Amino acid sequence: MERHVKESARVRWGMLIEADRCTGCFSCQLACRDEHAGNEHRPVAAAQPAEGAAWIAIRQTEQGSFPKVKLVRVPVPCLQCADAPCVDATLGAVYRRDDGIVLIDPDKARGRRDIASSCPYGAIVWNEEAELAQKCTFCAHLLDEGWKEPRCVEACPTQALVFGNLDDPKSVLSERRAARELERLPSALDTAPAVVYAGLPTPFIAGEIAFSDRLGEPAAGVAIKLQSGSRTLESTTDNFGDFEFEQLQADADYVLTIAHPGYERMERSLRVGIDCNIGTITLEAAR
Repeated sequence: MERHVKESARVRWGMLIEADRCTGCFSCQLACRDEHAGNEHRPVAAAQPAEGAAWIAIRQTEQGSFPKVKLVRVPVPCLQCADAPCVDATLGAVYRRDDGIVLIDPDKARGRRDIASSCPYGAIVWNEEAELAQKCTFCAHLLDEGWKEPRCVEACPTQALVFGNLDDPKSVLSERRAARELERLPSALDTAPAVVYAGLPTPFIAGEIAFSDRLGEPAAGVAIKLQSGSRTLESTTDNFGDFEFEQLQADADYVLTIAHPGYERMERSLRVGIDCNIGTITLEAAR
């Protein structure tokens, strides 16, 4: 206990999840289940069930429409919020340690299904057998033993999960946070999460270019510009005549400009929603 008090006074644990690095391999989820399923780590947590909702969920969403379809993935553990609604709403059954980790007391919280519904991110799950709300603990029991990171972070092959001390400007976590544009999961509440994101899924525009006088030939190397206000993106079609623009703003107006020697210049106005497959655009030969 003395060791924990000394460490917590100088450590505030946090995580960066680079969603654009996640491949959906589920290594983080499997490592979490290996550490917690059937294993009691009291007073930090009761055992996780062998089956059922995971403490770190991989939320998969399909974007686009055939044939321009993407499967995007976002890992979601407990976000360890500084202003956690679960702590405020549960009268001691959920508490925050000095190092910032939010934990559910496995004894005081028994039978409290309302704890699971208090999380605006859906990161708390209900263990029906134990009659207990449960969630990611950042593997606090391992950190207290001297580990530098939770099992999920250790297992991630693409380093999409970055863990460390938020109060250490020289930590890998601080360096990676400084190098990325940080984002938060959408929520109606400002919960000040210790887990933040980079590279969350954004809308995209995709399509195909064809030449009117060479319909059987891929229109490769066609220059394309996409402009919205002062922002201009440039690309060229690939060997199949396909093109794509990523990291776009939702509900924004764009102008697509297509130019290629020997063909009429074309402009098209677009409004980007969740995604935009504009299909095939045929360039007419110049007169």
